[in-house]
Amino acid sequence: CDNELWDGALGTELRELFQTPVEMINQEEPMFDVIHLAPRNFTSIYPSHRNILKVVCSPNATTTVAHAEYDVEAEPQIVVTFQGPTVEAMVDYLKENGKSLMRVFEIAERDRTVNSAKAYGATDLENDIKRQFGIEMHLLRGYNKRNANQDFLWASLEYPVASQGFFIYTHPFAGKESITTEALVKARNKFASRIPGPSEGSYMTTLDRIPNIDNDGYVEFMPERKVVRINGCDWVELRGFWEVEGDFMGGPFVSYTTLDKATNKLITIDCYVFSPKEDKRNLLRALEHLIYGVSFTTQK
Repeated sequence: CDNELWDGALGTELRELFQTPVEMINQEEPMFDVIHLAPRNFTSIYPSHRNILKVVCSPNATTTVAHAEYDVEAEPQIVVTFQGPTVEAMVDYLKENGKSLMRVFEIAERDRTVNSAKAYGATDLENDIKRQFGIEMHLLRGYNKRNANQDFLWASLEYPVASQGFFIYTHPFAGKESITTEALVKARNKFASRIPGPSEGSYMTTLDRIPNIDNDGYVEFMPERKVVRINGCDWVELRGFWEVEGDFMGGPFVSYTTLDKATNKLITIDCYVFSPKEDKRNLLRALEHLIYGVSFTTQK
């Protein structure tokens, strides 16, 4: 993007869009890290970057549009050219369509994760999940099964100073009352208690209160909830925070719950991150992407 555009109203709108804070993580992190380059500096390794946005403001442009191309200088890669006749027209476009533009890059990131997992999967763990729950998942190598029984499986990918983990569990479906936020949190706590903390007797649970910023004491806190449709299946998504009962640990989680019609049971895939010293966005995002590689081996 030309410097004068980047330093003006158009650049401000682009930065506010792509640096929107990620929802429900412990500290503020932007949706994307943004590096600005003037066109004359777009050389060397930069044309092969996986996510590129080219901004062109020209009176020769007949309309304001964003156009995506794939695998132009590298693979996998997305290059979006955003062009318009005036700054005002381009700013108006972003105000109306900015979230859709950012979503294009989010989908590209997600597809890379899913395709990598398909190509370089943790085959043994994937087979265990398929046998136990009747679902196919694609997992990057490095995940290890930590614990499992008839209705529960826990796996994690451990780093020196961080951990990415998920647990899958099933429980009976008894109508709409089974999928209220309160019921889902109760079920989560039942199964999360099987994940031990660092000290004897400690275990994972769901954060249910936070300090009251106006007064002393605490206020009730519940995960954020929405319904998302993924690969033809409706899932209840919860986003919140976990903590350890009996110790001092915690972090963000996102869970996805749907009805397995073959068994008439609810199945939940719950993903969590522990990274007290490092950023959490990319760790959590990679876990979120797992759900897009899920399919049921029985007809939904």
